[in-house]
Amino acid sequence: GKLFHLQNIGEKYYFSNQPNINRILLNKMENVKEEELIDMEQELLRDSIKGGKLKVFIWEENAGNIADSEELKLVILKRENTEVMKNILKTKGQTPRVNINTLFFLYPLESERSGFINTMKRKIAYENIEKDKNLNLSDEQKKEVKKELKKTENNLKESIRRFYRMVAVPDKDGLKSNDLGIPTYGEEKGLSQEVYEKLRSDGEILEKIAPLVLREKYLTGREYVSTEQLYHSSLKTPGETRTINRTIWEQGIAEGVSKGLFGLGDLESNKPICRYFKEKASIALSGNEIVISEALCNDQRKKEEKISTPPETETSKETHDIDKYKTREKKQESLVKTRNEIQLRFKVPKGKIANIMGVMNLLQSKFETLEIELIANEGAITEQDYEDKIKEAFRQLGIELDEE
Repeated sequence: GKLFHLQNIGEKYYFSNQPNINRILLNKMENVKEEELIDMEQELLRDSIKGGKLKVFIWEENAGNIADSEELKLVILKRENTEVMKNILKTKGQTPRVNINTLFFLYPLESERSGFINTMKRKIAYENIEKDKNLNLSDEQKKEVKKELKKTENNLKESIRRFYRMVAVPDKDGLKSNDLGIPTYGEEKGLSQEVYEKLRSDGEILEKIAPLVLREKYLTGREYVSTEQLYHSSLKTPGETRTINRTIWEQGIAEGVSKGLFGLGDLESNKPICRYFKEKASIALSGNEIVISEALCNDQRKKEEKISTPPETETSKETHDIDKYKTREKKQESLVKTRNEIQLRFKVPKGKIANIMGVMNLLQSKFETLEIELIANEGAITEQDYEDKIKEAFRQLGIELDEE
């Protein structure tokens, strides 16, 4: 008698003397070779890293083959291997690695491995069914195979992203890992692009450095700091501020100099000389070039211009009044009643922001918590400027914003 097979097309099931696609699929999947899976996984990775901002190394475990350059690099490992990662961070072949902070690692989440391998096997099996002329498939079955193959190809794009999702980042304590999470349905971004965006959103990579942050982080309590040292520290010191390239440092410093947040100059015989202040400057990030505190630049400019003590301005008068208040307060501290809390609400007149900073500093020296509610209206700012210049500056200062 004839042999009949249980068939299904979509949700319809019936008996036929045609071969059963599901049984053929399982047989083909069982016969997929390890080499085929390795080749497909590498091909999927290559296809998923196009157009990213990171230089990518796929399955590279030899530290000597990974450049010790200034550009940001992503090393994709076949599986998590802390020893390999540490060795790559430590050496470049036979020599110590210098630019440690430019490396990131991507490796698979092991719990997703079996599902990923199964999806690859399905794709290879459907391709082999489509090519096998001895199966004598009906037109309906051929159409079903083509449909399932297309579906499996789409599933693989999501599957490799779901599998390769653990990102390791060098920091001062060694390596810290972050999970990219489950992929967004229908997302067309490449794998390396998703890694980059995750690192950027986590503050691991900066596309802009706020000049105010440069001043607060590097010039607080210092008269000057080497620009070359700033830039090279970002490349060499694990966990230090990273930028997408050196241009970001140049732009941040140039903007700060132009705005008068600090100056730019040279170190001559261990003496800082201010060359540019409140003007455009070209940044070299090398040699004796230094950024110099606002106070020191102001002092040098006054001496150069041979200005005697200027008449008291409104700003200096207000500062003087604050200083007088501080002195009087100390003398009368034991006699005057104290406040455990202050709540003030006021509008700041145009051009007076700098004048109230002395009051802010005084309050912060007296109270543990200083909370400010800022309301700006009767004007406008672009969404781009709000994101890049306002929120980014607060984020880099480590200040959490409670937006309404």
